[in-house]
Amino acid sequence: MRSASEVAALRSWHDDWAGLRVAVLGLGVTGFSVADTLVELGAEVCVFADRSDEERADLLDVIGARLVVADLTRVGASLVAGFVPELIVVSPGFAPSHPIVSAAVRSATPIWGDVELAWRLRDKLDRPAEWFTVTGTNGKTTTVQLTTAMLIAAGKRVVACGNVGVPVLDAIRDPGGFDALVVELSSFQLHYSHSLSAHSSACLNIAADHLDWHGSADAYSAAKAKVYENTRVACVYNRDDDATRTMVEHADVVEGCRAIGFGLGLPGPSDVGIVEDILCDRAFIDDRHSNALELATLAQLESAGLGAPHMVANVLAASALARSYRIPASAIRQAILGFHLDKHRTELIATHAEVRWINDSKATNPHAADAAVGAFASVVWVVGGLLKGVDIGDVVARNADRLRAAVVIGAERAEVLAAFARHAPELPVFEVETADTKEVMSTAVRLSALAARPGDAVVLAPAAASMDQFTDYADRGRQFAAAVHEMLGGRPDDHEHPPSPATAS
Repeated sequence: MRSASEVAALRSWHDDWAGLRVAVLGLGVTGFSVADTLVELGAEVCVFADRSDEERADLLDVIGARLVVADLTRVGASLVAGFVPELIVVSPGFAPSHPIVSAAVRSATPIWGDVELAWRLRDKLDRPAEWFTVTGTNGKTTTVQLTTAMLIAAGKRVVACGNVGVPVLDAIRDPGGFDALVVELSSFQLHYSHSLSAHSSACLNIAADHLDWHGSADAYSAAKAKVYENTRVACVYNRDDDATRTMVEHADVVEGCRAIGFGLGLPGPSDVGIVEDILCDRAFIDDRHSNALELATLAQLESAGLGAPHMVANVLAASALARSYRIPASAIRQAILGFHLDKHRTELIATHAEVRWINDSKATNPHAADAAVGAFASVVWVVGGLLKGVDIGDVVARNADRLRAAVVIGAERAEVLAAFARHAPELPVFEVETADTKEVMSTAVRLSALAARPGDAVVLAPAAASMDQFTDYADRGRQFAAAVHEMLGGRPDDHEHPPSPATAS
């Protein structure tokens, strides 16, 4: 039986992992990648899961890992203890309050996430990839994809991984190797990471989210702040979000690491920002105190669908990360001009009768919804779902003047309706009360169409998670888009007589 200190000393693919007893929690994509990696290293692996995935279960049997399927909340702690693990590797969904995690903490059993394991094993190949780590409440995936595109445009072999793209353990085991990994990190993954030391790191913004998982806003912020620990070259922070600046100020970084700000205003000598209509770098040039390097224009961003303020901020953050790796401005421009946003992110579904229909189903928290709604002058807002313990009142108050109406969906409608009653009492608000999930979006779209006027944008930006009525945010966005297309193709548009605010069923 290895001690906790002996397990902590395992920091290389080439260390002795043989026979190490590891309990892996979860059999999703992450859990399987963990089990597969550890079996390759010769560890004794047992996967514990609430439910079985037939294909992955068969693969576990093939590679030689055990599988235990049970109600892990009720009996998981005793089952894992019976296995007597020397290390527990958790999938991101297992909160610190989960009985298995709580029991492991009490017994001083080491607990890692897949990202922590991958960092320790990154030297499987002779030349490990550089890591660029990105977190934040919103904008992570777009920033990771932009950074990846910028590095690829400069001829680097790069992959986006972690909370987006491929599992990070699959990336570090790719036999072709990479020059760099651009790693999206959720607060869950950061909570279970302890020793990362990225080339450069970024926290894009901080707003209350996942409070049900972390237990408090302070715990959530503390997890996000871990992205900056031990960074070697550049800590990229948001000049318009003081919390990210404070995180950098308190981070224990490698000597010589620089704090690099990004923001929509004029850049200082260690920033990237905007001068007139030009994105500029004043951080990674020799004469940064008196000059700036042009990276791109706002017109170029607009042509790529990146013109909304929150998208411009994402481009600036990605540019800062790329410039920290000495990527030339020409490659940054090339990446921007060829970039395409993922679906469900400020996605234009249709324009009809001078009304734009916008799908931002990825806005799963108030901060993201604030950015989406704030990108338009006059909005019919489709909002609601699972709030994850977060109050949307501040977002309602900030955007009340730009709202034409609101259409409230989701299981936690009472909280959303109360926020509108407090902060926008004169606003027409419509509640979609139907229990038939297939009818939710068709009803929401119908009400939105009746409320909208020429020049408005109907924006699906739920400020909430989707699993109350939909499979995930993508399913929610697809159903919204389908309902829009069905309505526009199925009957004439009518903007003459909006409905009276009332419950729709």
